[in-house]
Amino acid sequence: MTLRQKVFTIVASVGIIITIVELVRRRRLAEEYSFLWIVTGLLLLVLSVRFDFLVSLSRFIGAEVPTNSLFIFALIFLVLLCLHFSLKFSQMTNQIKNLAQELSLIQMKIEEKQESGNKEKSG
Repeated sequence: MTLRQKVFTIVASVGIIITIVELVRRRRLAEEYSFLWIVTGLLLLVLSVRFDFLVSLSRFIGAEVPTNSLFIFALIFLVLLCLHFSLKFSQMTNQIKNLAQELSLIQMKIEEKQESGNKEKSG
C-alpha cells in the first residue's frame, strides 16, 4: 500500500468514526446501531495501519489480491446488515399490527361508553 493510500484510508476511517460518534451525540443514530458502525470504522482503521493483517487474511482465505478480501468481507457485512434490518422490519410490522388491533379495541370501547351515556341522557 502506498503512503498516499494509507493516509487516505486512515483519514477516511477516522472520519467514519467521528461521524458515527457525532450522529449518536445528536441522537440521529440509535446507540444499538452505532456499535456496529464504530467497530467497522475501527476495523478499517486497523487494516489501514496494519495492512499486513489484510495480506495475511487474504492468504488464509485464498484470495490472490488483498482488495478481493475486502470486497468479500464487505459483501458478507452487507448481507448480514440486510438480514438484521429484515428482522427489525418484521418485528416492527408485528408491533404495528398489534398496536392497530389494540387501538381498534380501545376505540370500540369508547364508542360503546359514549352510546350508553347518550342512551342514559335521553332515557
